[in-house]
Amino acid sequence: MPNPNPSFTQAEYDDRIRKTRAAMEQKGVELLITVDPSNMAWLTGYDGWSFYTPQCVLLTLSDGPIWYGRAMDAKGAYRTVHMPDSSVLSYTDDYVMTPERHAMDLLSQIIVDRGWGNLRVGVEMDNYYFSAATLASLQTGLPNATFVDANTLVNWQRTVKSEQELIYMKRAGRIVEEMHKRILEIIEPGMRKNELIAEIYHTAMMGADGHGGDYPAIVPMVPSGPDAAAAHLTWNDLPLKRDEGTFFEIAGCHRRYHCPLCRTIYLGNPPDKFLNTEKAVLDGMAAGLEAAKPGNLAEDIIIAFNKALNKYGISKDGRSGYPIGISYPPDWGERTISLRLGDTSELKENMTFHFMTTIWGDDWGFEITESIVVKESGPELLANYPRQLFVKN
Repeated sequence: MPNPNPSFTQAEYDDRIRKTRAAMEQKGVELLITVDPSNMAWLTGYDGWSFYTPQCVLLTLSDGPIWYGRAMDAKGAYRTVHMPDSSVLSYTDDYVMTPERHAMDLLSQIIVDRGWGNLRVGVEMDNYYFSAATLASLQTGLPNATFVDANTLVNWQRTVKSEQELIYMKRAGRIVEEMHKRILEIIEPGMRKNELIAEIYHTAMMGADGHGGDYPAIVPMVPSGPDAAAAHLTWNDLPLKRDEGTFFEIAGCHRRYHCPLCRTIYLGNPPDKFLNTEKAVLDGMAAGLEAAKPGNLAEDIIIAFNKALNKYGISKDGRSGYPIGISYPPDWGERTISLRLGDTSELKENMTFHFMTTIWGDDWGFEITESIVVKESGPELLANYPRQLFVKN
């Protein structure tokens, strides 16, 4: 049964497959097995919460894509993929969560039966969803195959966005704008953090401009006070305190496409370290955005950002951004380019990034970020929300 509500045209899916096959040829991959749910969705349209059991998409230089997963999830594949039902293959539940057999045992037999058992097989060695047991099963079941690490082969094909992808990301941008507006409207000392999170989720799912929200690949990160020195704490059920800052690392999501946007709110009168950091970060953000143009390198954004920060006596090590787009838990990044020193990847028109101009101190944290589209005339913001430290007394 064809997808009754496809996110993209068949022509767009065909173009993605063509690009992926070209990358496979360049890397010497004859059969690709992608387990990343973002890559699976990008190639086929599949959308389901089934990535806790083995699943994948197969693609050769002339056949596929083929979806493979649990039998009960095959019905979801019939409803979401752009391929015919014959391209949906499955395994029975006696393969699920048992030490006696593995779903990739059956997949290996399918591959052999199709005459692909002696091909060069690309697998995603360092993907969240590719387990040691998966590799062991494939190596045992395909003794005549040559395995090639194709970890981010599909991910790199996703870096330049189509116009339809940008439409979805801009809708996600409108959603995250509404999320931040709601936070500022209701946050106050004494409010329990979990109650604030409930409002964030409600606003996210309600969507904006008639377009509904989807679940983001990362839960809200909203640490306060000393907890904000840690980048990835979530929330608790304690009341918010006066004279503390809280950063909100959240994203709008629409049709699995993300727009992250971070802002910081201080309840009370912010100390100089917050006010001075705000000035430095805003200057650094402006300088980095100026460098976000086609033909420049990823590191050029960070060179400009750090140069501005250094004027304030602030330095930042590590990564300050990454590509974004379609994604599933546990991360909304695309795991390819990094906005950091040493990354000489060329920026191209319609690449999309989350520019993370964040500063973490010993007992506090500060985040103001932007999600952008690289354009010849300068970066386009995916969301438009005041770029500042918010203060609420």
